[in-house]
Amino acid sequence: MTATTTITAGAPIATLINVFTVQADRQQRLVDLLVRATEEVMQHQPGFIAANIHASTDGTRVVNYAQWQSADAFHAMLDNPAAQVHMRQASAIVDQVDPHLHTVESVHHR
Repeated sequence: MTATTTITAGAPIATLINVFTVQADRQQRLVDLLVRATEEVMQHQPGFIAANIHASTDGTRVVNYAQWQSADAFHAMLDNPAAQVHMRQASAIVDQVDPHLHTVESVHHR
């Protein structure tokens, strides 16, 4: 069975939405780095639920939509030396990074 990201209003999880601003010629490099970091490190961290990497069609942004069991689990990952290596590599590629934890307030489907 393939796991999928489930977005549910009011779910007791921490949702990270991290928007990276990047030069278009570096977008794919950042995407590849984030995918590799997720596969090698992030998905093995306690409390990790899911991560989804999105590339803007204009080449200037990459968005990481990730779910963690709690804000504490997310913050513990930030202290992990292996995760810090990938975060430093990403910071060297991007112009700006804007991470924030969110709650899901509403979901709509057709």
